[in-house]
Amino acid sequence: MPKREGLQERRTKRGFTQESLAALLNVSPRTVRGWEAGTSAPYPEHRQPLADALDVTLDGLDRLLDGLSLGESGITSAARFDSTTVHTAGRGRVPAFFAGSSGGKRKPDNVEELLMNAAEESFDFLSWAESTNVGDLTIEQMHTEVRRIAHAYLKVPTLPLFSRTLALRDRAFGLLSGHQAPRHARELYAAAGWSLTLLSWISVDLGRPDAAEDHARAAWMCAERADHNPLRAWVRATQHTAAFWQADYDTAAQHAADGLNYTGTGTAKLFLSSALALDLARAGHADRADSTLLQAQQIAETVTRAEDELAGPLTCSLERAGSLWSDTDLVLGRADSALAYADRAVAAFEAAPNELRNRGSERMTRVQQVKAHLVLRDLASAEGALRPVLDTPPVNRVRPLVHRVTEVGTLATEIGGSTDATARRIHGAVTDFRRDTVIEELTA
Repeated sequence: MPKREGLQERRTKRGFTQESLAALLNVSPRTVRGWEAGTSAPYPEHRQPLADALDVTLDGLDRLLDGLSLGESGITSAARFDSTTVHTAGRGRVPAFFAGSSGGKRKPDNVEELLMNAAEESFDFLSWAESTNVGDLTIEQMHTEVRRIAHAYLKVPTLPLFSRTLALRDRAFGLLSGHQAPRHARELYAAAGWSLTLLSWISVDLGRPDAAEDHARAAWMCAERADHNPLRAWVRATQHTAAFWQADYDTAAQHAADGLNYTGTGTAKLFLSSALALDLARAGHADRADSTLLQAQQIAETVTRAEDELAGPLTCSLERAGSLWSDTDLVLGRADSALAYADRAVAAFEAAPNELRNRGSERMTRVQQVKAHLVLRDLASAEGALRPVLDTPPVNRVRPLVHRVTEVGTLATEIGGSTDATARRIHGAVTDFRRDTVIEELTA
């Protein structure tokens, strides 16, 4: 049987010596000798440049590496590819040169060979350490995309936004599977963490808070790897939200309380303290809810948005906090105060510049207005406050909003009974509103 062409034969045909090929690939000649002898294999970052130098595809390169020189070495293909890494106690799998100059290698014939082998191993390490699959511009672009997605949140159709965020997450994951400097790795983990946090919020909006929890757990790991406190805070805020919309208010409160440990600058502290007050109220801890609400209002007096803070769900304006305060007071039986908070918040939303206006939070706040009016038995005002909510395009009728509007329909019937014309109109409008939601838009 004719023997297949190996790496050495192909190198020779292409006019390379071991030294010239090594120089082209920024490795040592000893590394090339190892590839040709079958005692090591190219690292991932060397495979494409090597294939280009030899004018073959990556599949063709694999065939060359499986050629005659490998058979002569007595090492199987799987074993040769595995030889690029070794097991080191406590460190998992690491490049072979980290293992030192012993470990089954041929004993050098003389001191000069020993010294040169050691020098070439150090050169290999330097080449590996300096190689990277990402640079400053890539990092900058990824964080820019995070900002664009956060800014577009609830202002664009949900499915394209989800797909765009998923693509960003996958790109960060793909780059992290390569090799980069530690500072770049931290930035990639941060970008991955922010994208996972946004995916978690979108999952809640689409009615799957259980899926949101999975994204949030992965986001927390990324925040830990990046050692990024603002990300930690907003991941905890996201976990609060996922638990809240599963009516697990005690768990939601635990997440919000832990998130407050990571709020140095920005508005995460305002959101988490306001959310914690609502969680405690919903969980039946009225006294603690009252004291936490007071703390949140004190925080609001001094809080400022950080210069690098993201938009959308990852920032908290005073009006967004006011919506949470309104909900808290309504749960605690203070409908007049709840209505006052909601009125002020809606006015602030309406006065905000269009590019900064969080219409998702605004709609939820308007629902708080409606519910407060209903509790106060002012059905006419409730019907008027509900109209802007009913005008929400189906693509923006996310699950939490539909849930709250459904509560309005139920409450209207409880307050007005089956004979009140206004109550019947509200209930009918709510029924119509529920027919066309973002879920139906996505699954149509």
